[in-house]
Amino acid sequence: MDQPDVVILANTIDPEESRVAIVENGRLAELFIERMWECQKNGEIYKARVESILPGMNAAFVGLGDGRNGFLYLNDARGVKVRQNGEILVQVVKTARKNKGARVTARISLPGRYLVLVPGGHDVGVSKRIVREEERGRLKETVRALDLRGFGVILRTASEGVDAEALADDLQHLKSLWADIENMAEHQTAPCLLYKDTGLVGRVLRDELNSEVSQIVVDNQEEYDRIEEYLGQYGSAETPPELSFHRGNIPLFEYYDIEKEIDAALDNKVWLPSGAYLVIDQTEALTVVDVNTGKYTGGASLQETVLATNLEAAEEIAWQLRLRSIGGIVVVDFIDMEPEEDRRKLLAKLDEVFAKDRCRIKVYGLSPLGLVEMTRKRARADLRSVLTRPCPCCGSGFGVFKEDTLSMMLKRFIRKVFMSGHAEALLLDVNETLAAYVGEVYLGAWEESFRRRIFLRACRTMPLEKFRLDLQGSLSSVEGRLELMRNRGDTSVVYRT
Repeated sequence: MDQPDVVILANTIDPEESRVAIVENGRLAELFIERMWECQKNGEIYKARVESILPGMNAAFVGLGDGRNGFLYLNDARGVKVRQNGEILVQVVKTARKNKGARVTARISLPGRYLVLVPGGHDVGVSKRIVREEERGRLKETVRALDLRGFGVILRTASEGVDAEALADDLQHLKSLWADIENMAEHQTAPCLLYKDTGLVGRVLRDELNSEVSQIVVDNQEEYDRIEEYLGQYGSAETPPELSFHRGNIPLFEYYDIEKEIDAALDNKVWLPSGAYLVIDQTEALTVVDVNTGKYTGGASLQETVLATNLEAAEEIAWQLRLRSIGGIVVVDFIDMEPEEDRRKLLAKLDEVFAKDRCRIKVYGLSPLGLVEMTRKRARADLRSVLTRPCPCCGSGFGVFKEDTLSMMLKRFIRKVFMSGHAEALLLDVNETLAAYVGEVYLGAWEESFRRRIFLRACRTMPLEKFRLDLQGSLSSVEGRLELMRNRGDTSVVYRT
């Protein structure tokens, strides 16, 4: 299989929201989104207080601060005494989602560039994605020669080919970090946050940066400087990726057509190059994928058509699960195939396409009805739940954009308008619900950031995701338009700071 060309795009120009896109061979493969007010991110370490113990569930709720509780399975606290009102060090392993609190563990781990340090552990493990036995043996031998007293270590995929000095430096950095965390835990009162993982871009680079990455593009100067420093310390000496700063009037994600791909990733219908298509339905309990031949008329026989469609669908399903960050139970309704040889080919194809997925996937075979049941590790919230919410009118799972998602869409629209000219002020028509939300939460900060005046006119008939520029120009011209509106009896509410 040819090595893909990977580009990392970091859209961090807005403090309210950071987005990082992984683009493989010109196509969006993964999208990471982080909003500044989100709580309890993966990797955070807390000194928590045990609020309640649930013997029937073999679990406990632990207070993390600010009224937030985490859910701890007692099996994840072996060797640690858990008692009511007691204090315990825990780490977030699954962020809070929907009506579920964050999942935490007492088995702490600290990821570095090449190693994962496990305080209290004693084993040395190697990533399964490093397949050459001689390299696995070299890495284990190299790390075991270092001072590991009181620690276990897992060698990450990025450690392949790395020399002993770099591994030792990474280990020393992680041990120093753990010493700082222990010192804070000794002097702080529970509940409190002890350790916060690096920002979104730092985490993505730590986990995704490898020889396949040819370019990193960023639109924020401060982030550019941090990445440049990071690459100088950790980047591959053989093929360092090119680091670029994105300039111009076209926003980064729009320039690379990422916005269109994000919209497509929220659609439940996915067309395949052949003319066949998938229907992806996400529910609370599981995700169902239906494979259809659609416009594809196939080859010489029905058997060939069905096999070709299923094999093509398998590749796209693997891509969509990564792109949409779908986890949990997944059931795929492939087109039924009678020949046993074709069924084996399909299962082999699934093993092949899932091999690259960082999230563990387990396939439970192919049923006589053509159903494939699988599970995919839920590493983070799925894309749909990050960007949308259930319809407020019917309550169905067909989502509408969240207010914060719409707000960022509006801010990006406003930025484009300001960058295209020298207007002192803008007057925009916006859906009344969104106008009220932006007026209360964001508008003042946006005006301070852009150093311009922004007026939002609330329009009941305007679709939520649509905005209309009514006027741009001098502040006096915009204020004059508002005065004329009032004189004509226009009762539209105008939001301004």
